[in-house]
Amino acid sequence: MTEHKDYDPVTGDHLKDWGHRPSKQFPDLLERANAMRAEGYGLVKIRETLHGEIPPEVPSLSLRAPGEVPFHVNIDAADPDEEDNVDKVRETMTELMRTPTIEAGAIMPDACPAGPVGTIPVGGVAAARNAIHPGMHSADICCSVMITDLGHADPKAVLDAAQSVTHFGPGGRPQGKRFTTSLKLLDEMRENRFTGGPKCIRMAMEHMGTQGDGNHFLFVGRSRATGRTAIVTHHGSRGPGAMLYKEGMIVAERFRKELSPETRKQNAWIPADTEEGRAYWEALRIIRKWTKANHNAIHQATVEAARVEVGDRYWNEHNFVFRRGDLYFHGKGATPAWDDYAPDATGLTLVPLNMAEPVLVVRGQDADHGLGFSPHGAGRNFSRSEHKRRMGSMTPDQAMKAETEGLDVRFHAGGVDASELPSSYKRADAVVDQIKSYGLAEIVDYIDPYGCIMAGDVPPFWKTRKKNRR
Repeated sequence: MTEHKDYDPVTGDHLKDWGHRPSKQFPDLLERANAMRAEGYGLVKIRETLHGEIPPEVPSLSLRAPGEVPFHVNIDAADPDEEDNVDKVRETMTELMRTPTIEAGAIMPDACPAGPVGTIPVGGVAAARNAIHPGMHSADICCSVMITDLGHADPKAVLDAAQSVTHFGPGGRPQGKRFTTSLKLLDEMRENRFTGGPKCIRMAMEHMGTQGDGNHFLFVGRSRATGRTAIVTHHGSRGPGAMLYKEGMIVAERFRKELSPETRKQNAWIPADTEEGRAYWEALRIIRKWTKANHNAIHQATVEAARVEVGDRYWNEHNFVFRRGDLYFHGKGATPAWDDYAPDATGLTLVPLNMAEPVLVVRGQDADHGLGFSPHGAGRNFSRSEHKRRMGSMTPDQAMKAETEGLDVRFHAGGVDASELPSSYKRADAVVDQIKSYGLAEIVDYIDPYGCIMAGDVPPFWKTRKKNRR
């Protein structure tokens, strides 16, 4: 032992100079190093003692060469807008496939860009080995669609009942008007490192029974095959899912810096075989349970308010991660089309088109060229702002009247949102034709529209807050 008259503590800078990389082991290393220092050991001896705990260098994973990993294309273009859209989708997908973990990809007939080049597009599928990419399911985790058969109920009565119980717009339900959240589910959330924070738990309770805004909807129509009424809801995991996404991206970014600094930030991943990866995979399962419960809550409240009979009920998600074999399939606006993708899968899935068109009931074909997926909807050929520009002098109310004549369309939390009118989406017949021509799914029924509820053109949060302060 070497005696030291002056005691200078060991710091993180010492550890880094000795070759240790910052990690969750740092606090323990510093505690042990300074315990030795307090006993009079010199820095050389401490360095030698801790040397064996320096983890081996992990070689940085380089991006793949452009075109090294091809992707399947299941989309056609019939006019300049569609051609421009497909070109952009190909560009972003080509860059996405350079991510070191990705081994296969596909784009659906509803594909459209969803961010900077290299971001997985809506209608995109990416299969990764030993990697979960939070950016590839997006903040709207488990965005999904559920249907309930309501027998021969009056569609207007069902829509009225639904409007009386559902919740659109930002935020959650106020105290006294909240839906019950399963205590067992809340306990599961608390036990997971990603979902156990107090804010996530609070949002899980406040947001139960809410649908948000944007393209989320509550649709009522009739089955073309049976004539029976059905309710269809579309929304994701709301606040809890957004919190999980945020936490997941933080962890994925840490791994990206260590494993593949060249990878784009939006494509960072969590290695599935790590402690963090296993916890994140379990968190996704928990959020899926919450989202299904949210759909069920709205459907059941509508059934009770309308006093109608209940038939079949099933659902499917399209912003999620699915494990098949030893690969993790990321569907961004793409629907799994194989029968046992989840324990509660029925073999039937739903493909909404737009508020003036039917919701398709389809049976997946598990096509290899679709990586086992089918479309999730109609998609867009241009942005919301471009759609508004093309409206010219026509007002949102005038556009809605022209495009939804004979339908009962309601915007529950704001004015008419023109960016959700049929003209803002791809032609429904073209998407249907491509589903058939590419063999992505078999259409077994059409739920023809009676009407729907959406959030509408909701003022931005900051504007509402400013108005309330006044």
